Amino acid sequence: MKAAVIYKKGEMPKYAEFADPIPQNENEILISVKAVAITNLDKAKASGKHYSSENENQNGTVIGSDGVGLLEDGTRVYARGITGTIAEKAIVEKNRMVALPEGINNTTAAAMPNAIAGSAMALRFRAGMKQGETVLINGATGFTGQMAIQLAKHYGAKKIIVTGRNEKTLENLLKLGADEIISLKQEDESILSQLKEIHQNTPIDIILDYLWGHSAELILSALKGNGSFTNKVRFVSIGSISGDTIQLSSGILRSVDLHLSGSGLGSWTKEEVKLLFSEILPEMFLLAAQNKLKVNIEEVSLIDIEKMWNKDVSDGKRLVVTI
Repeated sequence: MKAAVIYKKGEMPKYAEFADPIPQNENEILISVKAVAITNLDKAKASGKHYSSENENQNGTVIGSDGVGLLEDGTRVYARGITGTIAEKAIVEKNRMVALPEGINNTTAAAMPNAIAGSAMALRFRAGMKQGETVLINGATGFTGQMAIQLAKHYGAKKIIVTGRNEKTLENLLKLGADEIISLKQEDESILSQLKEIHQNTPIDIILDYLWGHSAELILSALKGNGSFTNKVRFVSIGSISGDTIQLSSGILRSVDLHLSGSGLGSWTKEEVKLLFSEILPEMFLLAAQNKLKVNIEEVSLIDIEKMWNKDVSDGKRLVVTI
């Protein structure tokens, strides 16, 4: 079969011939892959920089962690891969598979799940979001951030504040459901002033953070209390595009009712992952099929994987490989 193969971590994937995968037990099933999204997670794992990266294989490793494909009987499914998914064939887990509704195309279905997991799991399980709460999304101009806005709205957010550096894209987020925007291209004092004013007028309940780094430090500084009673804030770290570490004053932790957690592979329970596949993804696929979720995609062909792997996709689009 043809596949996108990495022979050494950090190298570009190659369009190459690779042996067909073979199911090893009754829990595994073969699919004919039709579309796979290229995510930051896939890139980090391929480079060896993600904590879940696999050991190097001298015979090569097919990349891709999930995708949309066809079962032998023609059923169209989204599934998590046991083998790499950016290939003509892949082995997937039967219990991590979702049948797709009519009305949603392969590329849209392939683009959504990583972003849904990167937002819905944080909102529902780490933040325990309730209707009527105020949500701040730090780094909302990317694909997952844009999905997070729509999901927060769907789950009943009263107010959604978003941050980002791309000012044109930030303005467009108002159309997706954001209520206020904060440009991270401003001076620190201006960002802090905006955050403090918003938090004073409409206390922030939940923070979804896709950036970490300096912007996270500013947000946490804006929450610092003065000894009086404070609103409980649930800060959920999901990504670290702006840096892997921050400086956090113990004074912030002591002066605010702050719950700091992370959402990602390894932090979710088996029950939460089961709900992702049995409830959350089916609901979101149906919303997309009904045109109630906006999904921005750029399609590329498998044969072009090497030259497209590091393509800078604008306006928060998701790059999807078609096979």
